[in-house]
Amino acid sequence: MAYDAHEDGRRDFHFLYGRWSVQHRRLKARGAGCAEWDEFAGTSFTQGLMDGLCNVEEHDFPSLAAQGVALRAFDLATRRWSIYWVSSASGELQAPVRGGFRDGVGRFEGEDLDGDRSVKVRFLWSDITPSSARWSQAFSYDGGATWEENWTMAFTRAA
Repeated sequence: MAYDAHEDGRRDFHFLYGRWSVQHRRLKARGAGCAEWDEFAGTSFTQGLMDGLCNVEEHDFPSLAAQGVALRAFDLATRRWSIYWVSSASGELQAPVRGGFRDGVGRFEGEDLDGDRSVKVRFLWSDITPSSARWSQAFSYDGGATWEENWTMAFTRAA
C-alpha cells in the first residue's frame, strides 16, 4: 500500500507519524569491504509540525546508550525535503540530505564525512505500508559511481 501524500509533497512523511519498534543493522566497518553487521533494537517516535511542513523523529538506541533526532523541513518553492540529524554523541546539527519521494520511494542525497573521509551519502525510504517501512543509508567514496549500504532500519508500528 502506498503512503498518503499531499499533491505538493508536504505529507510525504505522514506514514511515519507515531511510535515504532526499529530493528537496526549497521555495518561494522564502512568503506573497508566489510560484510559483518551489528544488529540491535531501538524505538522511534515521529510527530509532525506546522501542518506537515516539518517533522521530528526521535530515536532511542538502548543497547548503545544513545539517542538521535531527525529534523525534516519541506521547502514549498522547490518541493524538496531537507533532513538534518543530531546525535547524542555530539549534539551537533549535521549537514542535510535533500530530496523527495517518487513512485513510493524516498531518495535523499548529500555530502558527509566518514571519519576524515569526504563521502556522498544517500538515504532511501522504501517498502512503506501502514504498519512497516524500511530506511537505508549508503555512502559513496568515489563521487557516486558506487554505493556501500552501511545502515538499515526496519520499522514496525508499535501498538
